[in-house]
Amino acid sequence: MAETMQFDLVSPERQLASLAADAVEIPGAEGDLTAMADHAPFLTTLRPGLVRVHVGSTVTEYVVTGGFAELSAAGTSILAEVAVPKAEFGADILAGLMSDAEAAAASAAEENKAATALRVNDLKTLGSQLGL
Repeated sequence: MAETMQFDLVSPERQLASLAADAVEIPGAEGDLTAMADHAPFLTTLRPGLVRVHVGSTVTEYVVTGGFAELSAAGTSILAEVAVPKAEFGADILAGLMSDAEAAAASAAEENKAATALRVNDLKTLGSQLGL
């Protein structure tokens, strides 16, 4: 039997998950990664993307727009800026996020323009992945 780990996903609005998981796929800022039981301690920021939680043969997906993931041997915790079950995420939510990101990019100081442009691009990529 495969080892499991504790997985928690929270956003400012609510706790979306707290369960024993086999693996969690995470959209890290520097690239995708998979957390499993006994993972070495690791902290990463998140980019907009899908968090996929594997429990047996079931995979549950959540859309996140940023935040932090903390991985350890005992479990994985994600503190997301925005987190929504994939089934609840639609074009209206994406449009609001895009509007906010584009406004931030337009008004960003010169030293922050690259980061805000990257966020806009990541949101566009997420929308394409979801068919929105």
